Amino acid sequence: MSSLPEYVEERIRRHQLLPEGQAILVAVSGGPDSMALLHLLHRLAPSHRWRLKVAHLNHRLRGRSSDADERLVRRAAQALGLRLVVGQANVRQLAGAEKLSVEMAARKARHEFLARAAARSRCACIALAHHADDQVELFFLRLLRGTGAEGLAGMKWRNPSPNDPAITLVRPLLDLPKSALVDYAARMKIPFREDSTNASLEIQRNRIRHELLPLLRKNYQPALDRSILRLMEIVCAEAEFVTQAAEDWLARRRADASSVCPQESKRPGRIPARRGPAQTEGFDGLSLAVQRRCLQLQLLRLGVRVDFDLVEELRLNEDRPVGVYKNENADRREFVAVRNGQGLVQLRTLEPGARFAPDTVEVCLRGRAGEALFAGMSLRWRISASGARRAFRPAAGREFFDADRIGPRVRLRYWQPGDRYQPIGMAKAVKLQDRFTNQKILRDRRHRLIVAATATGEIFWVEGLRISERFKLTNSTTRRLLWRWQRL
Repeated sequence: MSSLPEYVEERIRRHQLLPEGQAILVAVSGGPDSMALLHLLHRLAPSHRWRLKVAHLNHRLRGRSSDADERLVRRAAQALGLRLVVGQANVRQLAGAEKLSVEMAARKARHEFLARAAARSRCACIALAHHADDQVELFFLRLLRGTGAEGLAGMKWRNPSPNDPAITLVRPLLDLPKSALVDYAARMKIPFREDSTNASLEIQRNRIRHELLPLLRKNYQPALDRSILRLMEIVCAEAEFVTQAAEDWLARRRADASSVCPQESKRPGRIPARRGPAQTEGFDGLSLAVQRRCLQLQLLRLGVRVDFDLVEELRLNEDRPVGVYKNENADRREFVAVRNGQGLVQLRTLEPGARFAPDTVEVCLRGRAGEALFAGMSLRWRISASGARRAFRPAAGREFFDADRIGPRVRLRYWQPGDRYQPIGMAKAVKLQDRFTNQKILRDRRHRLIVAATATGEIFWVEGLRISERFKLTNSTTRRLLWRWQRL
């Protein structure tokens, strides 16, 4: 343990965590890992001219025990001659107000407090005491919840604060086991306090720590921690490669979009000159991993809550709107995201009073009449015996179909690339996308158009286009379906 300071110093140098003369805010909870970090940095500070300050947030989760943690940190800072910044947060109240778990609310409050404290203390770095045990637990926590490669890569040695990108979070202990830190604190007679909530099995992280990991180490892999940390390092490198490829592609796409020289484009009869990079590879030509990361990066920058299903729905469906949640408003869907043919994502606000509907609504046509609502549209239908064909001419917002050909169930949905139908008067089916092009329907409007299909998936009606030849009224029609629609 006498070599632990030298080991931490080497890690700080290798990963370029703390520049010489840096002002550093050390986050200290009072536990053995953060108390050890504080003493290690204090021991190394003179030779690197680091200027240390201490920050402690009282989460007010454990009553007197939380206050005792605060007193311990105050005494430690005073004994080392360091300035202390203390904050308090009502984590349970925050969790209830923002519908978060207590653990996530505590994390949110902690990052907000540390970012404010660092800015006020003029510290560009915040030192955190995350260690190797935290990494392994985080790996399984995210694995069980479901995450991508970036999530499984775990915490980084350094990264920007989620609350202030100008402030850097550094983790000098990231590859050290907690046992080494506890042993160091005991040998150096550093006082610390254990958080009693760490033993509670109501918290999933604690169940992983106390139940799952011991089982895996005993029955499956004694060197589990080393294997997982090595895997995380591999996944991290590969995730960074995919992210860089996605960033490069998006940068080239933006450059291509702005590469027309405005002066030359104004000259009559002259083809606009292009400058900058060569034509960017199309979105469909990208690898699957890069496609997903391109969409993920764009959604995150738009402030959208991202999950796998959302990314896949956008990736597989060009010009099809998908309801999304904004990060700051999780109560309802008020926005739709749309991916165009170039792979770029746009966010649109729904019209006032409209709500984004499910992808598909099934309507039962049993009975004589009924009504359905879908994506801001009211659809009404009525079935009756057929009479003279000339009496059933269509009008605005109204069409007639052969009810028996359509069947008792229909599905309402948005159009999808690859959809085909046979417009009335045509001899064969055509791609719906080609009809949009021929009718000069702009891409911006196509995603709002609704189609109706039979239970077997055959399209008989497309909003704004002619009905299907296969479902029109004929002399042999015995029951007619009156189909009315109106945008709300």
